[in-house]
Amino acid sequence: MDKDRIEGALEKAKGTLKDLAGKVTGDTKLEAEGKTQKAAGTVQNTVGGVKDTLRGDK
Repeated sequence: MDKDRIEGALEKAKGTLKDLAGKVTGDTKLEAEGKTQKAAGTVQNTVGGVKDTLRGDK
């Protein structure tokens, strides 16, 4: 498994927590940061998946 998949999943989880915290506290800036971080994590995870596929990993 590519390290980008692991790091991407971690970033996505952090983004989810920020997004939720922003919603609960009414902090729109924190909520937006969370959404951005989730998207970046998803992209990084996808890149790692492509690398795994190109290497023949499952």
